[in-house]
Amino acid sequence: MRIVNLIENIKGNPECDFEHGLSIYVETETYKLLVDTGCTDKFLENAKRLSIQLEDVDFVVLSHGHYDHGGGLLHFAKVNSHAHIYVRDNVFSNFYHGKDENKRYIGLDKRISNLSQIRYVGGTIRINEELLLFTNVTSRTLWPSGNLELTVEKDGVLVQDDFSHEQYLVISREGKDILISGCAHNGILNILEEYHRIFSKDPDVVISGFHMMKKNGYKQEDIELIEQTAWKLKEYKTKFYTCHCTGEEPYERMKRILKDQIEYVKSGEEIRFDKD
Repeated sequence: MRIVNLIENIKGNPECDFEHGLSIYVETETYKLLVDTGCTDKFLENAKRLSIQLEDVDFVVLSHGHYDHGGGLLHFAKVNSHAHIYVRDNVFSNFYHGKDENKRYIGLDKRISNLSQIRYVGGTIRINEELLLFTNVTSRTLWPSGNLELTVEKDGVLVQDDFSHEQYLVISREGKDILISGCAHNGILNILEEYHRIFSKDPDVVISGFHMMKKNGYKQEDIELIEQTAWKLKEYKTKFYTCHCTGEEPYERMKRILKDQIEYVKSGEEIRFDKD
């Protein structure tokens, strides 16, 4: 199995570009898939540099309805018109950062909804014998504080986003169960709780941002949330690969606690994990 971070916030592979966004490529002997497509078309250029043929991708999973994860979908559709694109059924809502006169639209280009490849997901579905999508995470244990700045328009009024537009991919392949999330807006611990409810075990591997990044520094309560999350994750028999919205300082704090149990994967880097 080949897993590559095609685009994220920090430059990794010197041949690849980077941006605020995320796109994960997965290739096995039987299928090729993408989770998210970054903010622009840079993930396409990185794929070319890495000799990855995105025109052969079979499935695309959009983790949630923000521009930095689905901004590249229209570009992708120009090179691949057959791959099914799995999105939550409310993914084209109007999402914003903030709720006053300074609010900024962070949702998707509505033209994406016109693509014939779009497949709407209302709940847990199985794509094939190896791929499963689950949704509807509602617990709020150690919920990322950055979520409080994010809103959605409902009946003409901006309200707190509940991230019901978020979904999570599980790959069962080569004796491993791999959970892929985008930003884990619903909180990685809550997502893992729902995973455990479905599968009655820990995933072997998690690939996800943790939405802990702050532009204006970290308060004591932010640091406590980061470290409490890391101590909880340490209880899992899981290897964590993180990226994108986790942030460099939160990652370093989590690394001190989780040690070899967590790694940061930068733009253009391949995710490698030990075989049993």
